[in-house]
Amino acid sequence: LLTQSQGGSGGGKSAEEVVGDISNDILSKLPNNFDMEVAAKRYPVVYNESMNTVLRQELQRFNNLLSKVRGSLQQLGKALKGLVVMSADLESIFSAMFINRLPDSWAKVSYPSLKPLSAYVTELLERLSFFTGWLEDGNPVCYPMPHFFFVQAFMTGALQNFARKYTLPIDTIEFDFDFFWETPTEKPEDGVHTSGLFLEGARMGKPGENSSDTDIQLEESQAKILFSPMTYVQLKPVKSDQLSIYPHYECPVYRTTARRGTLSTTGHSTNFVMFIRLPTDRLSSHWVIRGVALINSLAT
Repeated sequence: LLTQSQGGSGGGKSAEEVVGDISNDILSKLPNNFDMEVAAKRYPVVYNESMNTVLRQELQRFNNLLSKVRGSLQQLGKALKGLVVMSADLESIFSAMFINRLPDSWAKVSYPSLKPLSAYVTELLERLSFFTGWLEDGNPVCYPMPHFFFVQAFMTGALQNFARKYTLPIDTIEFDFDFFWETPTEKPEDGVHTSGLFLEGARMGKPGENSSDTDIQLEESQAKILFSPMTYVQLKPVKSDQLSIYPHYECPVYRTTARRGTLSTTGHSTNFVMFIRLPTDRLSSHWVIRGVALINSLAT
């Protein structure tokens, strides 16, 4: 319905009917809010597993977003039927939905996204499905980095687990990186596996025909392909003086393709996430000129 509505109100449907259908379609797909009491029992705050705290914070953020989306759509449905007054906020939501754009009132409580409304809802459902699986089945083997509301908390949780396990000051620890073609099947001894990123302006490939499957490095993009899926990445905490040394490009990771953000009250950027050291046999300047970066969420 969301995709069909972009073609206008064809088939004799009015704008109110089109938006009403889209609203009902979204409402039918939204799951219930996460049960925070169940989350607190299954994932209590414990010293040696910081990911429990990360999960509960993420669930609370998604509950706020779900409540906002569900509540505004229910009110919009009543307004379209004439049961309540069409406020300025509801009219803004109506106008945004009709042109397949994310309403501003939703964006204020949402994770950063440049997607049209149809793609945004699809991505939201994927994120909710991931956290539902985590809540019900336990910590996953691989964490899709784009699914997190607050990625920095996820990374800090991985660093905290390592620091507490080996009794080290957390400010003496940094991430080292391993890259894999195949989907990880077991949790790493230290750190976390991540996936879901996209490389803009380059791709990951093998150094040569005779290279092994474990040899991965930065390569030129294929013709007419701007974004390439990133390999699986292990964020591996190590002491700062034990970082592995290899020719690399410090690739910035962003939440969206906008590549800009503002500093939040936590001191973190709303868009920039981190640098990942990607193996390469070229100078860093080669990739800087091409504007190579890793992106969590594309605009389509």
